[in-house]
Amino acid sequence: MSNPLVVFDCDGTLVDSQHSICTAMARAFEDVKLAPPERPAILSVVGLSLPAAMARLLPEAESDFHDHLTERYKQAFHALRRENAVSEPLYPGIGDLVRELDAAGWLLGVATGKSDRGLNLCLTHHGIIDRFVTLQTADRHPSKPHPSMLLTAMAEAGAAPETTVMIGDTSFDIDMGLAAGARTIGVGWGYHLPDELVAAGAHAVAMDSAALRGHIGAP
Repeated sequence: MSNPLVVFDCDGTLVDSQHSICTAMARAFEDVKLAPPERPAILSVVGLSLPAAMARLLPEAESDFHDHLTERYKQAFHALRRENAVSEPLYPGIGDLVRELDAAGWLLGVATGKSDRGLNLCLTHHGIIDRFVTLQTADRHPSKPHPSMLLTAMAEAGAAPETTVMIGDTSFDIDMGLAAGARTIGVGWGYHLPDELVAAGAHAVAMDSAALRGHIGAP
């Protein structure tokens, strides 16, 4: 029998990291003497792996330059950490929701465009890392919406598509969930509009953590 599994995206779903992401992206572009993208453009690519995000922001550039800009972004984010300037607060009610789902019998996972190090630091800071049985990041997988992260999470948790729920704030999360055969729930507090999540095929869209709990249901 397959285990019940809930997999969360991180940025824009568990935590609101937009200030740090936009600051690091602006520094990365300034380092290579380019005007930084506008905030909506940056937020539109959150969730993709960094090279894929850079390719969307600078489609005319070569892949080598995307890789170079990716390294600049990583350096800028590391500098923010050294400056104690990284801001990644949990969204309202999310910490309680994670603990409640764990207690109710759901296995929990994360599938994110973050690095292993970034995800571990974030979840450890909020004291919830031990609630998750599987953590999948861009360090070891193709970028969303490729289903690799979610398929691996299911395999590690002993879950099947029909017992898995994918939760995220972007169309990339919904596309990934559908490609893996999972039920998908969008959240309306992140970086893509609710209408975009519906258009991508989300089975439901929650506007707060209480509504999200209702859509998840029983394990």
